Amino acid sequence: MWKRLLMWLVVGYLVAAGAWVIASGFGRKEQLLNVACDPTRELWHDMNAAFAAQYEREHGMKLLIRQSHGGSGSQARAVIDGLPADVVTLALWTDTDAVRKAGLLEADWENRYPNRSLPYVSTIVFVVRKGNPKNIRDWADLTRPDVEIITPNPKTSGNGKWSFLAMWGSVVWRGGTADAARAFVTAAYRRVPVLDAAARGATMTFAQKRIGDVHLTWENEAHLEVKEADGELEIVHPGALSVLAEPHVAVVDANVRRKGTASVADAYVRFLYTEEAQELIAKNFHRPTNAAVFARHQALFPPMDLRRATTLVPSGKWDDVQKTFFAEGAVFDQIQIAGRK
Repeated sequence: MWKRLLMWLVVGYLVAAGAWVIASGFGRKEQLLNVACDPTRELWHDMNAAFAAQYEREHGMKLLIRQSHGGSGSQARAVIDGLPADVVTLALWTDTDAVRKAGLLEADWENRYPNRSLPYVSTIVFVVRKGNPKNIRDWADLTRPDVEIITPNPKTSGNGKWSFLAMWGSVVWRGGTADAARAFVTAAYRRVPVLDAAARGATMTFAQKRIGDVHLTWENEAHLEVKEADGELEIVHPGALSVLAEPHVAVVDANVRRKGTASVADAYVRFLYTEEAQELIAKNFHRPTNAAVFARHQALFPPMDLRRATTLVPSGKWDDVQKTFFAEGAVFDQIQIAGRK
């Protein structure tokens, strides 16, 4: 009897202590998981530190923000398959909307935050060897027989999709036909010796393994690549024309409801639009959507004619971009088959 009484006293103490811990906030584990596309590691390192510091100042509680990085399409599939993301920061609208189609995002996800849930935008540029020995200046140079191209796989990588769309658009946006665009892109992919699964892998192939003459990559990734190459690489903004890359952000509604992190995740995404965060975006060579911040850093971003990828399909819809170019058996698969003949 005494043993049972002692046991109940201990249980009662632990319950009371646990209630005090919950009420006081001491020992609570505030955590978020941001599932991101591959070339944003440095951006989120800085952003997470800034938001966590603000959160601790405002709430008196530490916040752990965990990261997952990979090819954008692969990351979307991982979330759909159960990776418990609170926030997704993927490379393309179609990848984010695939998470909605799986029942994890609400229908209004794109319009929930300012600027169609785009705290920043980017584009695709060229990285070339020191001195640009092959004199690669514009998109048309990619199909020259002496040029070898590095770009990741559009089936798994957002960078790969944006690069494909930029190449296709470089013909169509200058008045060329779809048939001419197909011929150009087919010829370009014949100049690609390896298709890495994600953006960072392609960077390593070009910069560290020294394969290829030109690397098609995100503008921010190009700056990082050149910086780390210590003068051995240069950036080329091709013909002042490229695609407007739109990497949306979204809170994963089903997951945050289940985990009880909805308010923290919402605050995290809204923080991205603050002046402090927009400055960090510019520092990491992404194009901030705050006009005043962009103007202060315009020297980092040469003027370019940036076109939306949805102009490449008659409907102007992202679903049709996906179906036309990247679905099973669509244009990219056809080009790959043609390139092997």
